[in-house]
Amino acid sequence: MPSASELRELDDDELDGRLVEYRRELLNLRFQLGTGQLDNVTRVSQVRRDIARVLTVLRDREIAVAEGRDAGPVIAARPPRRPRAEREEAAEPAARPARSRRRTAADAADGDEVEPADTDEVRATDGDEVDEVVAGGDDVAGDEEGS
Repeated sequence: MPSASELRELDDDELDGRLVEYRRELLNLRFQLGTGQLDNVTRVSQVRRDIARVLTVLRDREIAVAEGRDAGPVIAARPPRRPRAEREEAAEPAARPARSRRRTAADAADGDEVEPADTDEVRATDGDEVDEVVAGGDDVAGDEEGS
């Protein structure tokens, strides 16, 4: 099984020859598999991968020629890695602000007034005063459906 770097060293004619050879071998392996004569079934996937490698190298060269650059291996440039201390600082979550929550009977201490957790009441307010307690929370003081 040749590696991609080994295949890149070959010229186009040799790659075409390898491609024909691998495709012929795959055809024979498929016949052997169909007739039950194939002992090593993993060889089918190995040959398929070899074909894919050859086709990838040929396609890379085709793209390089179209772009007007050398047909050598394409190396993606990666940015330099940050020092470990900076990575760890960035990984720490930011402090979250405290959330206010409704006090329930379980939270009450020293006889404080507690609002029931499952109330459906909505208090309609006008400024700082409570005008009216409305059950169900659908209607607010002054908003009547019949008008």
